[in-house]
Amino acid sequence: MTTDVTHVLIAYWERFLFVLPKLLIALVLLAVGLFVAGRLSTLLSHRLHRRSADPLLADFLTQISKWALALIAFLIALNVLGFTGVVGSLLGAAGVSAFIVGFAFKDIAENFLAGVILAFNRPFHIDDTVQVNDLVGHVVALNLRTTLMRTFDGKHIFVPNSMVLKQPLTNYTRDGDLRSDFLLTVELGADGTPDDASRIIISYLQTVLEVQTDAKSPYVNLEKAAATTVDLRVYFWGDSEDYRRGVLQLKSRLMQEVKQELVGAGFSVPALAG
Repeated sequence: MTTDVTHVLIAYWERFLFVLPKLLIALVLLAVGLFVAGRLSTLLSHRLHRRSADPLLADFLTQISKWALALIAFLIALNVLGFTGVVGSLLGAAGVSAFIVGFAFKDIAENFLAGVILAFNRPFHIDDTVQVNDLVGHVVALNLRTTLMRTFDGKHIFVPNSMVLKQPLTNYTRDGDLRSDFLLTVELGADGTPDDASRIIISYLQTVLEVQTDAKSPYVNLEKAAATTVDLRVYFWGDSEDYRRGVLQLKSRLMQEVKQELVGAGFSVPALAG
């Protein structure tokens, strides 16, 4: 029994020594291939970023090229080890392999293909403020499987690419400007009219540098009128490049300043609503 075990171990050792040179060559080729893949993807990234105005697409293509080159290096290493049949099966039996792999890794494949579509369709760019379902934040990166978003309170959310592609996506900053509005209730007093209050509001908004006053001028709509009060909806356009500062903070500031202007003109503003 001991002799049989010894013979088996010796046979395995001899096979290992026979395969060892090929194994070392395969490992060296794999290491060189991965190094070359990293270098080429870096060079490709620099060229794409210089020639493309869209860093999102450049980063995504760089990731794909790096993984493709790494896969080629892995297949070459398998071929050196003598697994020609395995390489041929991987390359030749594409139909069956694709079915099996696609079934086993359906979500991964779906998110990858969704990422390819998003990279070329480009519904958003880096730092755009977008909303997917209830998630709102800045786009940080588009990866092979997920889209990375950063919320206004600093949280990083990895959203599956398929979800971004399938769900309605709202881009708040793509066009560079965005209309916002707020509602205020104004007590007119004895001699005041809705037109008087509206003129005061518009006159003030036209003096605010952050509010657009050319083709997209601010305006006021009368939404509800009671015996002594009216509800006025104020609309204005602001710069949405920095959504939080250009829209949200501007809106908060204008609500308070418009109220002060109306109070200074003799009106009372009992209620404000976003």
